[in-house]
Formats: sequence, structure tokens, C-alpha cells
Amino acid sequence: MTKRRMFLRMITASLLRRRSRMLIALLSIGIGATILAGLVTIYVDVPRQMGAQFRSYGANMLLLPKDGEALNSESLEDALKAIPKDALVGAAPYRYVRLDMTTRQQSFTAAGTDFAEITKTSPYFSVEGAYPSKTRQVLAGKEIADTIGVKVGSTMELTYQPTNNAASKTPEESRVPGASLSGKAEGFGGGTVYVSAVLDEEKKIASLSVDASTQTPEYGGRVPEDESFLNQFIGKTLPLTLGDGVDAFTGATVTSKAVVDALNQATEAAVSVQPKTMNFTVTGILTTGGEEEGYVFLSLQDMETMTGEDRLDVAELSVSAGVDQLEAYADTITENSGSVQARLVKRVARSEASVLEKLTALVFLVTLVVLLLTMICVSTTMMAVVSERRREIGLRKALGASDGSIRAEFLGEGLFLGLLGGVMGAVLGFAFAQVVSVHVFGSSITFQPLLLPAAILVSMAIAAASCLLPIKRAVAIDPAIVLKGE
Repeated sequence: MTKRRMFLRMITASLLRRRSRMLIALLSIGIGATILAGLVTIYVDVPRQMGAQFRSYGANMLLLPKDGEALNSESLEDALKAIPKDALVGAAPYRYVRLDMTTRQQSFTAAGTDFAEITKTSPYFSVEGAYPSKTRQVLAGKEIADTIGVKVGSTMELTYQPTNNAASKTPEESRVPGASLSGKAEGFGGGTVYVSAVLDEEKKIASLSVDASTQTPEYGGRVPEDESFLNQFIGKTLPLTLGDGVDAFTGATVTSKAVVDALNQATEAAVSVQPKTMNFTVTGILTTGGEEEGYVFLSLQDMETMTGEDRLDVAELSVSAGVDQLEAYADTITENSGSVQARLVKRVARSEASVLEKLTALVFLVTLVVLLLTMICVSTTMMAVVSERRREIGLRKALGASDGSIRAEFLGEGLFLGLLGGVMGAVLGFAFAQVVSVHVFGSSITFQPLLLPAAILVSMAIAAASCLLPIKRAVAIDPAIVLKGE
């Protein structure tokens, strides 16, 4: 029989002779390994689980247009390339406009969005009925539904009244390549002179027409018909000064000055846009307890049809990542995109980081306590075994057994118990983690392949550390004293 087989036989025989005590030690290691493996499994998987839970509280990043820039579907798609697909939970774009319901003499905010993405970024939305699945369907907020008395299946006639922003532009802002400008100024006798001009790609006057019908027919009234007077404006850049590259019409200096003043004050010509009216079917009533209950939600396709523009006001993103990684994504988007800037919703991102930090501290503390209790229990049991085997140890030492062989035997027993307890704890630990995950997070936990070897190694290390004091006492036994019966 080889020394190794003899050594294993001695260990197993020793364990079997003291089954009750060794069973207690084995259960101590097994329970400790179970709790340890379960907590480690939960801790490793908890960022994903907690991230999924926090996603139900809404978006944690916003994409907004930079000052003076436009946010549209194309620029949004380019910005989203900075975030890995496996980290992006959802990206819901929004366009807000004011719509009228003339049949009820009501006006309210409408939000154009992507309903498939809303379910990912705002899972807390409670809908009575269903989300719109095709065009000409809307989701009405509860506040609006109560105010105008609509229900699921009702029809809403909504009207979009375009606003003309051109009138609010200054003359300087209106002078853009290809712009059509119109202006007026007071001429001779208090009559008004009207001008219309078109700028070329270099913002120079490409064409000009003048209405001077309020001026005297023999002088100022002849200005619009005089090509030599009009041609001197072609190719000029606004603003102009009469007498500086532009000469007055003979006998109509006041009218000529009115033409120059009208050009200098001209703004981009207003474009007449007719209101757009569409009929929609209400597929659901939205309840959130927030301001969303005062909105009507429709698809981006319907919003573009009504407004005639592919434009977005904001995009809400739900990203599965820590605060540091979120900030890195936001910086990348802001730096690399010419029209989009990213901002974090810090109340969500910071809350998630805070909870994870506290949970980490809790897991570490519980793990430390479990390890300490396991070591105390195993060490106490092995101390009792040493006391029971004092005569045996004394006899072996009297017959020539070395201290090294005594150490090896007790350490081998401890490692064997650690091996069995580690295997048992790894299996039960995963089951424990699975039960906790299902009941706390509502989803199954991911199995960690390294759990089994890690649990076994840690259990064996704990068992070995627990045997150090008992081994020291066993080696210190004096065979002469023991054999005398003292």
C-alpha cells in the first residue's frame, strides 16, 4: 500500500470513527459555503438585476439638440452609435407641439414618439387599453380623457396650426443664402413703398421688385419701371446706403431712399402654411401620476405628416451601465456629434450607484461574519477532536511519530471536510441565490461557471485556517504526561 493511500485511509477512518462531531463540522462548512456562494453569486449578478429594476424608474440619459442645431432621426441614430447595443435598453424620441381639438374647443400638448421604445424607457406607464400599433391612433392621458370625455375607441379630430417664425427674425437673421425678403418704408407724402428681393448663394441681391404706387406718378411712381435704377441693386450686399454705390432716381430722392430703407429692413418673406387636421382613434388611456397624463401621444410618422418636419425636441435613453460608464458615453456623444449633446438624469443614475455601493458593503459585511462564524465552529469541533485523541496522539508520538505527520493528518482531515463542504455549498448556494433572485428581483439568476471551484477553494482555505489552533495543541501534547494518565 502506498503512503498516499495509507494517508487517505487514516483520514477517512478517523472521520468515520467520529461521525457525529465531523458531521457538525461538515455542516458548518457546508452552510457557510452555501451562504458565501449564494451571496457571491447574487453580488456578481446584482448589477444586471438592479440595472433592470432601475430601468423601470425611467430614462437615465437625455439627448438634446445643441444651441442653434437641429435634432432629427438621422442625428439621433448617429449619436446612438456611441453606446453598445447590449447596453442600450431603449431610446424614445419625442417631438412636442400644440394641437387643437376644435370640436371641443380644447388645446393641449401632443407628443410624437416611438411607442415600441416607450415600453423600454418608461415601463412604469400604465395603459388602459393598448398602445397605438399603427398610424392615425393616439394614446390619451387620463387628465385629457377626463376633461373631454374620450374613452378607448373614441375618435379625436386634431388640428395643427403652424406658427410662422420668419416674422420674428431680425433683418440680419433673414439674410441667408437663397432667402426671399420683403420690406416696406415710408416714402414721399407719407405713402408706403414696398420691396421684394431674392438673395443668391453669396447673400447678394439676385432680383428686386418695387411697388411705389403710392408715390407721385411723374416721379416716384416711375421708379419700379426704371431698369437702370433697379439694376444697380443687383449684386449688392445688404445693408446699403443711398449715395454709396446706389444713386437716387432723378426727381425722386425720397422714394429712392424709401427703397433703400425698405431693403435694409426687409425680413424673410412669410410662407403661408395651411392648418393640418387629422382624425385619430384612441387606443388607450395613459395613467402615470405625472405630467404625461396631460399629453396626447401619437406616432412620429403622424407627427411628421401633421407638421411637415422631421424634427425632435429630445430623446430619452435607458442605458444599462454604471455612473462612470454613463458619463463616458455622454462625453463621447457630446464631443463627436455636431448637433447633439447628452446629459445624465442624475437622480436615477446617482440613486442606482448609491444603492449598489450600499449593497456591496452589506454583502461584504455578511460574508465576513459568516466566514468568522464558520471558522469558530470548525475550530471548536476540531479542538474537541484533539482532546478526545490525546492518548492516541501521545502513544503515536511515543512510538516515534513526528510532529509533521500529526500536522499532516489533522490538516488533511480539515481539507477533506472543506472539499465536501465546498461542493455541497456551491450547489446549494446557487439554489439559494436563485430563490432570492426570483423573490426579490422577479427574474432568474445567471449561473457563474467559476462558482464551483471558487467555493471549494474558499471552503478548503477556511477549513485549513480553522485547524491551525487545534493542530498547534495536538503537536504540543507531551507523550510522557499523557501515558501516565495525567
